[in-house]
Amino acid sequence: MKTKRWGYSVIGVLVLLFAGLVYAWSILAGPISAFFTDWSSTKLSFTFTLCMMFFCLGGLITGFLSTKIEAKIMLKISAVLFLAGFFIASRANEIITLYIGYGVIAGTASGIAYNSIMGNITKFFPDCPGLISGILLMGFGFGSFLIGKVYQGFTPSGAGIDKWRGSFLAFGVILFAIMFVCSFFIRKPTEKELEEIVKDIKNENKEKKSSRVEFTPLEMLKTSSFWIFFVWAILLSAAGLAIVSQASGVAKEVGNNISAGTISTVVGLISIFNGIGRVIFGGLFDRIGRLKTMILNNILFVIAIGTLMLALQTKQFTLIIIGFMITGLAYGGITPTNSAFINNFYGSKNYAVNLSLVNMNLLFASFGSTIAGSLYDNSGSYFSTLIAIIAAIVVGFILTFMIKEKNESANMSTCTLTEI
Repeated sequence: MKTKRWGYSVIGVLVLLFAGLVYAWSILAGPISAFFTDWSSTKLSFTFTLCMMFFCLGGLITGFLSTKIEAKIMLKISAVLFLAGFFIASRANEIITLYIGYGVIAGTASGIAYNSIMGNITKFFPDCPGLISGILLMGFGFGSFLIGKVYQGFTPSGAGIDKWRGSFLAFGVILFAIMFVCSFFIRKPTEKELEEIVKDIKNENKEKKSSRVEFTPLEMLKTSSFWIFFVWAILLSAAGLAIVSQASGVAKEVGNNISAGTISTVVGLISIFNGIGRVIFGGLFDRIGRLKTMILNNILFVIAIGTLMLALQTKQFTLIIIGFMITGLAYGGITPTNSAFINNFYGSKNYAVNLSLVNMNLLFASFGSTIAGSLYDNSGSYFSTLIAIIAAIVVGFILTFMIKEKNESANMSTCTLTEI
């Protein structure tokens, strides 16, 4: 069973690869911005903010329904919503239509798909919650780059060009097909399968597992550790989302003579290294624990923003490339840390609901993209955005050391990719 479970993880990665398309907003918005020249950066950025807000809502609803409705049903619902959302967005002539289609409906669909996968596939891996979270979320990170590149290749941009409408409609059909087909292969392990997996885990690790306390959602919400971590996640997620949503603009400000194709590739480095970072940080959480993982995450963010600030000052495009790579690694570390933290501190029994609650940080963090757009509209430069991000990370550093360790179980990772 320990080998068979990796087959479910492959399906999970595939689903999240496509569900993660919504994170490609900075690329998807390019042709829309060129077509609707009267829509400001702030207005367009709010589309992504809405998307993240309803992503959280979709995940929360899925978490609470996880004991009543099977994951395969929820994934089929996600399929229908993706189709409807991208169809409505493709017909947009007013910004409100884009908000409803992409922001509300597609965002909800992504949240449902996310929690359906994370809340079920991770249950097959009680021995390495961090690593499996990172592997699954790698798909979520890569999706925005891979599919975003396809979008740009088939979607010319310019005044009066509305090819993006056809691309959005195609995305809706493709997402529907992927979610619908994969829904037949998603499930949680049976009690017998879980017992078999636990028996395969080394005795020393099995003992550590059994000593963990299971928290209900209400009990978790009463702990100070949860709320300190929650604020940390808001600050760093807002920092990451601010850069992701404005990445194309930042690159163009430094490389104003660089081709659109090159800009897209460089922006895509964030997604590539985001995916890599998710696997790395997921594994690190299992190996070195919560505190060291969060400290490393904070440090990488500081290095990334410092590099981007230097790039804006010197106009060195190479620094943009380096800055985006480090940003991807840093931002990629947040989501697997969220997942592993909840599993490690509060148990697996109520994981689906507890995970959806910590992911609600995106309701607040999503305003990072809107604030970034507003700061740019007011200053004409992204330097002010980077200053605000640095301030958020400094506060995050302080919060990292305030989380109590008493709920944290000992290091117990025995999971390796050689099982595949």
